[in-house]
Amino acid sequence: MISRVVDGIGELVTNDPTVGDGSSLGVLHGAAVVVESGRIVWVGPSSAAPSADGRIDVGGRTVVPGFVDSHAHLVFAGDRADEFAARMAGERYDGGGISATVVATRAADDDTLRALLAARIVELRRQGTTTVEIKSGYGLSVADEARLLRLAAEVTDETTFLGAHVVPSGVDRSEYLELVCGPMLAACAPSARWIDVFCEPASPHAFDEDEARAVLLAGRDAGLGLRVHGNQLAAGPGVRLAVELGAASVDHCTYLAAADIDALAGGDTVATLLPGVEFSTRSPYPDARALLRAGVTVALATDCNPGTSYTSSMPFIVALAVREMGMTPAEALWAATAGGARALRRDDAGVLRPGARADLAVLDAPSHVHLAYRPGVPLASTLGV
Repeated sequence: MISRVVDGIGELVTNDPTVGDGSSLGVLHGAAVVVESGRIVWVGPSSAAPSADGRIDVGGRTVVPGFVDSHAHLVFAGDRADEFAARMAGERYDGGGISATVVATRAADDDTLRALLAARIVELRRQGTTTVEIKSGYGLSVADEARLLRLAAEVTDETTFLGAHVVPSGVDRSEYLELVCGPMLAACAPSARWIDVFCEPASPHAFDEDEARAVLLAGRDAGLGLRVHGNQLAAGPGVRLAVELGAASVDHCTYLAAADIDALAGGDTVATLLPGVEFSTRSPYPDARALLRAGVTVALATDCNPGTSYTSSMPFIVALAVREMGMTPAEALWAATAGGARALRRDDAGVLRPGARADLAVLDAPSHVHLAYRPGVPLASTLGV
């Protein structure tokens, strides 16, 4: 087994509050990390680092846990630039454009989709993301949903069945719900870790509370973990349904009532915020401060998709969270790393401590604050160890 020491670290963010400055970020200065067989075996001051077979000197730069993007839709063909332009001119988003991506994705063969997915994975890794969740949802037939998940499983362990994204045009709602909860789920479950549903009564294309509950319960019975798209377009039942059923995460949370925040504070469901969506749809940003004040665990993710947030950049999401949602740079970085790991119920990602995966991102900057301080500048990249 070959070991390597990563040293010359000016600022090391560990997300381990038992080390360093004692903050939630567990910051160490003048630090080193020793890695062996893809795992961290030692963290501490550079002067005390044990010997290793190899050495990587990062030259005084900042090292943080690799970003954990816990909500992404990466297996698709085509784009919806025209839809984006229309929204920038004042058209309201209601979820209807998903059908255009379904048409393009169904028409693409496996090799085309695999190449598009590979390019997106390269893109996000160049920006410091080391863990990504990938949803289906652009097939909406048994065969197409199953193949999207098979392709996603080639690049990540965090795969999510989202057959309940929208009801396809021209298909009876009740018949489609039966399909999602029956044959489609059976075909997709072998390649999925999670099941998700777009619970949004405000959209005629998405699913109401009873329909969403049926989907989630069927997925749970099939052995899948639960995730929910909720409260994106208006106040609704999504957040409380997610908490009631013990979902790992409820995502969007754009429109929250006091009861929704209380429910999240009383459970262990993570509120995953997706500010790239609000940027791309001119919608109000979620109230991150209200969630944090209530003690809710908050994650940040890109929601990378062709319709409402076509970005793979977690640094951009961090900058949006700081500028538009009132999060501090430390809160935003924690949410984009450890928060995302909690949304995926992972204890081996989003943190740099012995036993965790050696998922390191290096920032070409003296401090993590530069992620928000220098938005749009390519500071972050994964560090191959």
